[in-house]
Amino acid sequence: MRSSPYRAVRGALPGFPRRTLRAIVVLAVTAAVGAAVPASGAARSSNSARTAVTSASTAQDTSSGPAAEPYMGWSSWSMQSSQYPGLNPDGTYSYLTEANVLKQTDALATTLKRYGYDHVDIDAGWWMDKNWTSEFDQYGRQTPDPVRFPHGMKPVADHIHAKGLKAGIYLPVGLEKGAYGDGKLPVRNAPGCTTADVVYPDLRTTNGWDSAYKLDFDNPCAQKYVDSQARMLADWGYDFLKLDGVGPGSSKSGDNYNNVADVAAWHQAIAGTGRPIHLELSWSLDIGHAADWKKYANGWRIDTDVECYCNTLVTWENSVNDRWNDAPAWSHEAGPGGWNDLDAVDVGNGAMDGLTNAERQSYMTLWAISKSPLFTGDDLTRLDGYGLSLLTNQEVIAVDQNTSPVARPVTPMGDQQVWGTKNANGTYTVALFNLGGSPASVTADWASFGFRGAASVHDLWNHRDLGTYKNRITATLPAHGSRLFTVRPGGTKLASTRYEAESADNTLTGNASVAACGSCSGGKKVGNLYLDSKLQFNDITVKKAGIYTVNVSYVSGDPRSVTVYSGSGNGTSLRFPSTGDWSTVDTVSVQLALKAGTNTITFDSGWDYSPDIDRIDVPESP
Repeated sequence: MRSSPYRAVRGALPGFPRRTLRAIVVLAVTAAVGAAVPASGAARSSNSARTAVTSASTAQDTSSGPAAEPYMGWSSWSMQSSQYPGLNPDGTYSYLTEANVLKQTDALATTLKRYGYDHVDIDAGWWMDKNWTSEFDQYGRQTPDPVRFPHGMKPVADHIHAKGLKAGIYLPVGLEKGAYGDGKLPVRNAPGCTTADVVYPDLRTTNGWDSAYKLDFDNPCAQKYVDSQARMLADWGYDFLKLDGVGPGSSKSGDNYNNVADVAAWHQAIAGTGRPIHLELSWSLDIGHAADWKKYANGWRIDTDVECYCNTLVTWENSVNDRWNDAPAWSHEAGPGGWNDLDAVDVGNGAMDGLTNAERQSYMTLWAISKSPLFTGDDLTRLDGYGLSLLTNQEVIAVDQNTSPVARPVTPMGDQQVWGTKNANGTYTVALFNLGGSPASVTADWASFGFRGAASVHDLWNHRDLGTYKNRITATLPAHGSRLFTVRPGGTKLASTRYEAESADNTLTGNASVAACGSCSGGKKVGNLYLDSKLQFNDITVKKAGIYTVNVSYVSGDPRSVTVYSGSGNGTSLRFPSTGDWSTVDTVSVQLALKAGTNTITFDSGWDYSPDIDRIDVPESP
């Protein structure tokens, strides 16, 4: 489902400040980067939300219930937000109507349900008229617009259920300003509570658009208000709620925009209804609060909107391609009960999607290996043959839905990338991406995955066994193209020699220094690689000259670059993906030429900040 309706419309409608989508993306990036810290930076700090909710503090039950696997389905927002001819003929965001939701429900049931797509998610606007004016009931709760949804929301959910599907709905976080009613509206089933009691007396605002007053959970009336909203949705029969504008995130930070207490309150309120409602959070959630999102919710948007708000649904450059940079940091946070949400996968409508066929396949590939929810915003009544083949490829869907870890890059970030993960049966899921603007070859070395020799390769997109490949596989990919393989090792475990960064045999220059690291091998790492600092591994010994695939274990709370070279070479600046925080270790492989005998391998920060280095593993032969 979509993330930020107000952000998209407020520049065009009265009462919302003018701000372009690109400006908001810049704000989000700025907030995420903040002040630079040395490479051995401390773990991320997080503002603790005041939470009067104690019964909601239990961990998610991952064995059953919502989000045992990433959910699949359809969401209304992509078509609502697009200027594609004919989609919104009655004005901006006018696509969202009861008739259109039911039409897409019926199409989902006949085309995609058999493949696992079983959610129909109604996004922002269901309680607003076509001028985006909100409507509320006598208890300050959103009420359906009678023009958009003339029969109300329960009959829509009933129709969705009659098709064997699940019904999803949307709300912004906080008490919307229009629901305040001078503070005199009663809270349903909460004698003595009014809307004045549920918010702070100074009416401080919250959420990604400042469209709501912040709830004050020091007053029990605030929880009662959330309970009343949850009860309304449960009584209507909804199975899924997208809570939008949640912070820290949604382009906002600071106490006013810390909605952890709101999310906890929703978790408690949903449990109180007795109905298993999936709680999805949006958008660009702060990874520093990942533990909170995992405790209280079933999914969390890790990025900005994927839609371009233009005359197609998306474009490659708008933000589809941003996910390759942003997904790695979250790779350790997903699992049964809660998943990283990369947003809608709009690959089914050809020209309306705004992508090449190669881009459409890469889009779907990244979502699948990231185990993102697979929900499309396409017009399901107009799927083209190629788009339908992407959305219904059962081998690729199985990658998204299985319980193996989320894939990560095994090479540094650049135009050509290799991602992968090990599966429970000993195979590897391996994806090759060419993010460059022209055709290029991409190679996956088995050494990056810790083995060598022969391996059988299966092409998941084409349902073909490709045979046996020794030590690596190379593919020439079109611009923005990809391949997706299952690789079954038939060779041997890679024999390698481990060299610890903190070893006294190494040479540290500049600011580089040894620091404690509980998750690192040996309990230490080398950090503070900034301002022309270097870590030089000495006495790297190999028997044969050649190109070696060296695995580098590192820690980096954000993507950072470092120049790596052997001997006295100049090396290449390589960008390592984020490991998510300053205590998690991940590995990428780099190709280095080593001579027979003794070598040095150097990590040079240049004048920027580089990752902390835990160790390197050097194969015993090229």
